[in-house]
Amino acid sequence: MGAGAKHKLVFVDRLLATLVHLRHGATHDVLACWFGVDRSTITCAVGEVRPLLATRGCTVAPDVRLRTLAEVIDHLGTSGKSGIIDGTEIRVRRPAAGRRDREKFISGKNKQNAVKSMVVTDAAGRLLFCSPSVPASCADITHARKLGLVELLADGPVVELLADAGYQGLGAQTGGRVVTPPHRKFKKHRPEWCEELYERQRTALLTPHPGRARHWPI
Repeated sequence: MGAGAKHKLVFVDRLLATLVHLRHGATHDVLACWFGVDRSTITCAVGEVRPLLATRGCTVAPDVRLRTLAEVIDHLGTSGKSGIIDGTEIRVRRPAAGRRDREKFISGKNKQNAVKSMVVTDAAGRLLFCSPSVPASCADITHARKLGLVELLADGPVVELLADAGYQGLGAQTGGRVVTPPHRKFKKHRPEWCEELYERQRTALLTPHPGRARHWPI
């Protein structure tokens, strides 16, 4: 038996509290009420369990786990599958008054205090990677660059990543490996390369049965 105070929550409860926090964004105060403990107990539990989950990575096959963005890019290139990238925000408490860089947590999109992570999934929506969080004022494309996505795509295997308009500009930096909706200035008079890309994406979405066609906004 080790010295020190015992945990007020058994490991299963600490794991459950962490999963609820990560999945639903429930605050530590709310979780503390649910589990009948102090907020500091939940904060400690999340701080202990979250690194354990991060080191486990995402399982894509028996005995194959993806833990880094580089491993995800290699996996997509080897399997020949497309991926999807997007930024997700989780609301947080407003930092205390007087704290340095307090305004960095204000999201430019939602005007709320939040942190942001970049998520990578396969075409079916299966989670492959979730980056460390940064203040929400960081733009999606800036966050992707800081994670080294441009270098990984430029120097790695041929991979196609689908992204929203927040990542416009990465396509030109990665040789077209990041596919985003065309810029608004191209809606009326698209250049030739944009027309070719539009037709290629449009053909891929059509099916032999018109009634079952998949409609994605281009």
